[in-house]
Amino acid sequence: MKRLLLATTLAFVAAVPAAVLAQAPPPFPLTGMPPGATALQNKNSRGFPDPKTIPGQPIETRTPELSTDKPAFPGQTRAPFKKTVPYKVTTITEKLKQPWSLAFLPSGKMLVTEKPGTLRIVSPSGDVSAPVAGVPAVNYAGQVGLLDVALDAKFAANKRIFLSFSQPVGADKSTIAIAIASGILDEAGGALKDVKVIFRAMPILPKTLGPNEGGRIAVAKDGTLYMTVGDRSRSPPWEIAQRLDTTLGKVIHITPTGAPAPGNPFIGKAGALPEIWSLGHRSQEGLAFDGQGRLWETEHGPRGGDELNLMKAGSNYGWPLIVHGIDYPGQLIAEGLTKKQGLVQPRYYWDPVIAPSGLAFYTGNLFPAWKNSVFVGSLRGTMLDRLTLVGDKVVDEEPLLVEEKSRIRDVRVGHDGALYLLTDDTRLLKITPK
Repeated sequence: MKRLLLATTLAFVAAVPAAVLAQAPPPFPLTGMPPGATALQNKNSRGFPDPKTIPGQPIETRTPELSTDKPAFPGQTRAPFKKTVPYKVTTITEKLKQPWSLAFLPSGKMLVTEKPGTLRIVSPSGDVSAPVAGVPAVNYAGQVGLLDVALDAKFAANKRIFLSFSQPVGADKSTIAIAIASGILDEAGGALKDVKVIFRAMPILPKTLGPNEGGRIAVAKDGTLYMTVGDRSRSPPWEIAQRLDTTLGKVIHITPTGAPAPGNPFIGKAGALPEIWSLGHRSQEGLAFDGQGRLWETEHGPRGGDELNLMKAGSNYGWPLIVHGIDYPGQLIAEGLTKKQGLVQPRYYWDPVIAPSGLAFYTGNLFPAWKNSVFVGSLRGTMLDRLTLVGDKVVDEEPLLVEEKSRIRDVRVGHDGALYLLTDDTRLLKITPK
């Protein structure tokens, strides 16, 4: 029965145009887990020690989770440590509840999402508003809830923002879909108006399935939206990320109204959803453009194999056919391969994992030593990881905020050149030169 439901639901998805999918769910939800899947068994019990800080040596010295793992090219993992400059950490507020994302408003204030379902406006001095009215209802459960917030490329004129969230589908709220809603922000009135769901991932799945939700949004200069959609798998992983008749395990690319973006790589391909931009992803929690306009992504591996990927249209990033890690109970994934022809390698990976989250490229002037740096929030590693990029290669690594012992959920570069970070509990932090 489970196989039949999966096949039937995916067949429905393939037969319906993307514009229709953005408006309505399939006639019934997929129930149960993928064939052969089980609840997570023995989670990785290895603790996360403080990273090493010996100049010229990698910050990670433990053995890889996959004993046979080897990088596909020099510098793909365990770059040498390099210390840059001291910094000062200021707590703007510690009155948030599980913040997930932030966006800067022209007024100097910040929009901050809280995973349980509230959107706040926070001033630079730390004043936290009442919940913004009009935010769509979310299904908050563990890793899912209200996720990203992003401003329209023409926000100064239209005041439109975008929210990604786990949308409850069905009267019993037992099924959810990662969705994007747009709305007009009334900053002075503390309200969101004209709210519309413009995209919904398919197929809709039970909230008890895998937590790999994705949800990170990046807005391009042309106004189109990219968003990560996780594969929702548990253990053992299913291969839904390799299928083009579902948006699970993909990066999607849409217009501000939710239509597939013109020029998407799979438009016109039989059986493929036209909003898909790339495939073969697991659980992507970071997505950002660098100073050259290139799109990058961070992605959670299972036990081993967290990734930093340079994104290209139409590319297959391999999950779960290749991975620099193992499954949670300890066995190999698929054939135990780390590379395969036609599948894209990460530009950098971490093994054991750091659980990468928010992603930001430093474009400010406050820290000249951080030019060419990319910052990766770390949940399991409880640090902010700074990487130096030369072209598309990581040449050194520096763990920051280790002393805070905080799970870093998001990182952004402010208009003032400072770094702004959200911790996974209550805090909004600001990093300036010491």
